[in-house]
Amino acid sequence: MTGERDLTALLRHMRPELRPAVFVFCTIPANESTPSAISPLLTFREQEGTTYVVLREEAEAAGLHYTFTSRLITLTVHSALDAVGFLAAVTSRLAEAGISVNAVSAFYHDHLFVPVDKADEAMAVLQAMSRAT
Repeated sequence: MTGERDLTALLRHMRPELRPAVFVFCTIPANESTPSAISPLLTFREQEGTTYVVLREEAEAAGLHYTFTSRLITLTVHSALDAVGFLAAVTSRLAEAGISVNAVSAFYHDHLFVPVDKADEAMAVLQAMSRAT
């Protein structure tokens, strides 16, 4: 099954879903192993260290320093990894509304981490954007 590439179709069918959990971003030095107390939703290795996106409760239980307390919105349309302009359109509209976003593309969907206090507003922006297409 191939993902959608047409920008109009992507926007029309993005169907944003807000997950109820609260996620945070943490980092540990690159030479350290993943703490056993966490089950990261996302792991990304950078030269400076390994970034983990985990449930806030897990970070606190593991004693990890964290930042960017966020909610996760999944754009449920199956977007192609080489689709052009989809995340640019979405993140631009959120930026116009004053909502910061950390976007992640996975194999099937695009995912948006937005500040906890802006999650409902972000959903309203995305839903209006989808209806207008």
